[in-house]
Amino acid sequence: MPTPIKMPQLGETVVEGTVSRWLKQPGDRVERQEIVLEISTDKIDTEIPAPAAGTLLEVLAKEGQTVRVGTVIGYIGAPGEAVSSEQLSVSSAPSSPPSPQSPVPSPQSPTAKPTGRDFVSPVVARMAAEHNLDLAVISGSGLHGRVTKKDVENFLGTGDRGLGTGKMIPNPQSPIPNPQSPISNPQSPIPNPLSPMRRAIAEHMERSVRTSPHVMSLYEVDVTGVVRHREAHKAEYAAKGIDLTFTPYFVAAVAEALRTNPQVNSSFTAEGLLLHPRIHVGVAVAVSGGLLVPVIRDADELNLAGLSRAVNDLAARARANKLSPDELQGGTFTVTNHGVSGSLLGTPIINQPQAAILGIGKIEKRPVVRSGGHPLLPSADDAIVIRPMCYLSLSFDHRILNGAEADGFVGRVMDVLENWG
Repeated sequence: MPTPIKMPQLGETVVEGTVSRWLKQPGDRVERQEIVLEISTDKIDTEIPAPAAGTLLEVLAKEGQTVRVGTVIGYIGAPGEAVSSEQLSVSSAPSSPPSPQSPVPSPQSPTAKPTGRDFVSPVVARMAAEHNLDLAVISGSGLHGRVTKKDVENFLGTGDRGLGTGKMIPNPQSPIPNPQSPISNPQSPIPNPLSPMRRAIAEHMERSVRTSPHVMSLYEVDVTGVVRHREAHKAEYAAKGIDLTFTPYFVAAVAEALRTNPQVNSSFTAEGLLLHPRIHVGVAVAVSGGLLVPVIRDADELNLAGLSRAVNDLAARARANKLSPDELQGGTFTVTNHGVSGSLLGTPIINQPQAAILGIGKIEKRPVVRSGGHPLLPSADDAIVIRPMCYLSLSFDHRILNGAEADGFVGRVMDVLENWG
């Protein structure tokens, strides 16, 4: 009997996925656990392995199609084996309607939850508001006709827009040329369509800048103690299979500073600040084609070894496209170590709906004045010393934090780093 390929559960919060690309075609031989297709969600792209060895018999979900978790999207079987019409009909049939005997919640009932076209995700609602769209005129490909993010993107690309009244007007934006079409002028710009990840990053960054009044403060920290500790313990950690980098030191300092400055570990709402009782630190990781921010949960409960393992594991799996969507959600603060690529100073954008993000610049030796007398007036006891220094840049939401509160938070980060060990 043919083995079904089902849309997997990619995370607790993911209810559907989009088929990005089939790597095998009907008739192709596949081995068990061999990658047969790629699935895209709003958070991450995932490779899906074959559940069995055999021949790919049928492809039921086309590229670009969005289907719910658990839906059969293809079949694998013996060469020449046929998929029964019963299997095909079950696979393609929509989910069963509620039984007549089953109570159906009233729309006015406080326990009723919107479903189908009545359900609008926050992403879709935001896009509809931004583009002044009437969702009633958009065809939905989601569960029970729900309008998905991809449906809105496809609708915007057709050249028509709803104005909230069901009326349509031409899209003033010119269509993007087909990258496959010949280019008459070799000097013309070459169109490069956005990947789902790059589009998601662009939307998230635009929304963050529109949402939060960003303020950036710059600090300089002496990390001599951190560098000495790392040099003294690298071999010890390596013996345990841990690559000791600088990032876990900064995560540890941030976690401690969040514990003593809880307002920084919060989000802004219309009703007031939402203080998060647990400290979940996101660490930005550069990956092919974009950026991911996996989250270290309860970072304040981990020691340096635990943080090092977590940072290394999440970064490795992020670059290998092995993270689950749940591992990219729930962060309460974000750290981005842009210094690993040589950047001295950055102005990071807040990862919504968090209060702030800390940028870490390159660690390098610089001359530093050590005062032997008055802290500002010149003195014969002053000395110029060489120290490993690092710029820290904090971008924070001015609705949540004032300068003094931001300074207090980073001051605690610096105190932990400068007195390490």
